[in-house]
Amino acid sequence: MSPTKPRVLLVEDEPAQREVLAYNLAAEGFEVEQAPDGDEALLLVSEAAPDVIVLDWMLPGVSGIEVCRRLKMRSETRTIPIIMLSARAEEVDRVRGLETGADDYVIKPYSLVELMARVRTQLRRVRPATVGQTLEFEDIVLDAETHKVTRSGKPVQLGPTEFRLLTTFLERPSRVWSREQLLSRVWDRDADLDTRTVDVHVGRLRKALGGTDLIRTVRGAGYALG
Repeated sequence: MSPTKPRVLLVEDEPAQREVLAYNLAAEGFEVEQAPDGDEALLLVSEAAPDVIVLDWMLPGVSGIEVCRRLKMRSETRTIPIIMLSARAEEVDRVRGLETGADDYVIKPYSLVELMARVRTQLRRVRPATVGQTLEFEDIVLDAETHKVTRSGKPVQLGPTEFRLLTTFLERPSRVWSREQLLSRVWDRDADLDTRTVDVHVGRLRKALGGTDLIRTVRGAGYALG
């Protein structure tokens, strides 16, 4: 199984604009989900949280600014980067978007090249391994570019799934991941797997790392690094 692609939720009500953006995001290597309105966007996020959201301000029904407000109020979604797209160029509108919680504000019309760069910038914050960064925690070092892991300077042999699992933990140390979240993040989201699969691979990862001292079980919640 290949490493999971970073996921972008694109929320845009104009079909032609949505198609162009989806094509360019896919060409950049993202897995793209699309929503034509705020209600569907909120539903998709509740089903599986994306890595980045590209969100148009003006939407039918629930507006983009309201979608942003609701997501930033919820503890489980407030850390998802949101890039707000808007034709509103006044400073007061930009300030309102950012104060509502948007992580970036892009004024229409915009350069596709610039927008893709802004998406990558936000992605670098939440999934640094996808852009080749080295991840470290205590004596563990994971080189995402060379696909190598060491602990205390000694190589650690990991299978592809264990490597993706460790990457997820290293990107967000101390965060408690539920089994369902790990299934969505580490495995193919369409794979027909149950949560016991996560337990098996966490066990393998612990063994490869030489013990259970790093990855802790949080009773009734899931797993966390550190």
